[in-house]
Amino acid sequence: MSYSANDDTIAALATAGGTGAIACIRISGRESVKIVSGIFSVRKGSFAESASGKMRRGYIMDSNEPVDEVLAVIFRSPDSYTGEDVVEINCHGSQYIVRKILSLLIENGCRLAKAGEYTQRAFLNGKMDLSQAEAVADLIASSSASAHRVALNQMRGGFSSKLSELRAELLDFVSLIELELDFAEEDVEFADRNRLSELVTRISGDINRLIESFDAGNAIKNGIPVAIVGETNTGKSTLLNLLLHDEKAIVSEIHGTTRDVIEDCINIGGCLFRFMDTAGIRETRDTVETVGIERTFRKIGEASIVLWMVDVKAEKSHVEELAKKILPLTAGKKLILVFNKLDCAEPEDTERQTHLLADSVPDRLFISARRKTNIDLLENAIVEAANLPDTDNRDVIVTSVRHLEALKNARKAIQCVENGLARNIPTDLLTQDIRECMRFLGEITGEISTNEILDNIFGKFCIGK
Repeated sequence: MSYSANDDTIAALATAGGTGAIACIRISGRESVKIVSGIFSVRKGSFAESASGKMRRGYIMDSNEPVDEVLAVIFRSPDSYTGEDVVEINCHGSQYIVRKILSLLIENGCRLAKAGEYTQRAFLNGKMDLSQAEAVADLIASSSASAHRVALNQMRGGFSSKLSELRAELLDFVSLIELELDFAEEDVEFADRNRLSELVTRISGDINRLIESFDAGNAIKNGIPVAIVGETNTGKSTLLNLLLHDEKAIVSEIHGTTRDVIEDCINIGGCLFRFMDTAGIRETRDTVETVGIERTFRKIGEASIVLWMVDVKAEKSHVEELAKKILPLTAGKKLILVFNKLDCAEPEDTERQTHLLADSVPDRLFISARRKTNIDLLENAIVEAANLPDTDNRDVIVTSVRHLEALKNARKAIQCVENGLARNIPTDLLTQDIRECMRFLGEITGEISTNEILDNIFGKFCIGK
């Protein structure tokens, strides 16, 4: 998809589609005020002469027929979202009224905006850089407090500031190296290799920290995957429904009811978790159930947190046998042993299970999914197991795959500089790798970009933003 130049004027519904109390139509471009003035009748004065930010009341007119009584406001260039003259019309939320107003705008010189075109214009007009523009989409899509804070920090320029700082330091050194070349005959040294080595080591560390933050950032943005596993009839589906506050999974006393993976997301403690209820692990000749059990083992591999549910009355030998299948798959993951059906347990049951697999699985809880006993403790344990960084501070957290790839490429380039310094390669020969590192960092903020990158980013936005 290609975007037109900023010469034309665009219009789109900026609020959600469907019938509602109020709808907002956004118009942006050099002719926006003139076009709206042609169909908007105000009681006093001229709408085109209205002060920026002042709401005016009047009627949208189709020839001499009123379409709707609306409120409209002008945001004049450059103090608008897009950097252009912008008009927003707040009308009643009738789908007919919205369609009619958009039709009148198009008849008078507008065209319908494409997905993300307003934010793309904001980027092209210097109102924000590319990483900030992407953060706008993340902010709209945020479904948890932590995702909201990360997106807001990036939109305010936290990530951009860090990258600009790194690029500026590299640029300063490249300038010194090139200055040396101008004075090569005088044998003057401006770029101290020891200082360059220290700079490269520090920047390499900064890039590595940004790359390492992606796992947490991706979990914050898309939800931390939590697999609920165990044998049949241990209460996995009951627990899923309880955590989601919804009857998502079928609950039955019949063994093997769940034959496929059931997934859904829920916000717990300001963090988004993606829970996966899996087929119960057991020996079976049922072909469909066997496929479901194979998927259970795959989901353990995909999860960051595994809730292994065990009937509190289960025999020690039986659980230890099952551990041979589950434990090898949970290496490097957070595993919580959840003993269910506490409401049916005897004191000796809980005593026996307290010490079961204690060396292999130190984290354990006793719950009753049916009676909702200790579910709050389980939720707290899940949030703690996520071990997400504190999003209230100003540390930069990477959430975009595009940013991750650019950072990895920047790391390769800076590692080449490190290797060159170690091999005592002439300083001027290192400039190409330093510039490569700067180029990849610049791709993130849009200082270096292509139409293909821009189309891919803004094409994923909603229309009207």
